Amino acid sequence: MTVNLYQYIEEHHSVFVEDLCELLRIESISADPRHQGDICRAANWVADQFRRLKLSTEVIETEGHPLVYAESPPVPGRPIALVYGHYDVQPADPLDEWISPPFEPTERDGNIFARGATDDKGQMLTHIKSTQAWLEAEGELPIQIKFLIEGEEEIGSRSLETFVASNKQRLACDCVVISDTCQFGPGQPAITYGLRGIAYYELRLFGATQDLHSGTFGGGVTNPAAALARMLTALKDQQGRIQVPGFYDD
Repeated sequence: MTVNLYQYIEEHHSVFVEDLCELLRIESISADPRHQGDICRAANWVADQFRRLKLSTEVIETEGHPLVYAESPPVPGRPIALVYGHYDVQPADPLDEWISPPFEPTERDGNIFARGATDDKGQMLTHIKSTQAWLEAEGELPIQIKFLIEGEEEIGSRSLETFVASNKQRLACDCVVISDTCQFGPGQPAITYGLRGIAYYELRLFGATQDLHSGTFGGGVTNPAAALARMLTALKDQQGRIQVPGFYDD
């Protein structure tokens, strides 16, 4: 008997929530070496989800934290979607600001509160469970889906960058779906089509080798803190337009 897609989702709602809570209990804090075991547990947990769907699945070891890659069979003449997500989370500090324990999922007013519930375990699992529901209801997917789930998003994604650069053919697709974004409110789904990037720089300013008497040297010797403040404020004008020469050339 063919199962209706939405009927399947409704009937398995509680099971999906239980699975999410199970993942949320894993303290996969990528920035803390003490949680290396939890990182591996989370990666294998995600991989097991794909294996249950009979997707081709691989846990890829890196110099950092493992990547999880999975894909469904190709569908000739149909597009390929690459789904990106991450299973790692930020540290839970400061702990005294949590109403309930950060790694013990708690439901309040219809929402689940735990570290990673919305960044990014909840959204990432949505794609996995959507795939599960479609397979159960329809038997096969209408397109090929590739999943690339990492464990270093919260610490810079260094291993992901290396893997993507050396696996372009394997990851070839028609679109990339990133679920690590926002929804404005209940009943108001949002498609985020762009985010601002960031660039990191370290500036070092050197001044006197020792403390100087302000009454004698104040105003005559530049204070590095004041020089840094001037440099930072010179980056943008009052309208927020970047003043770095050549920044807008391309």
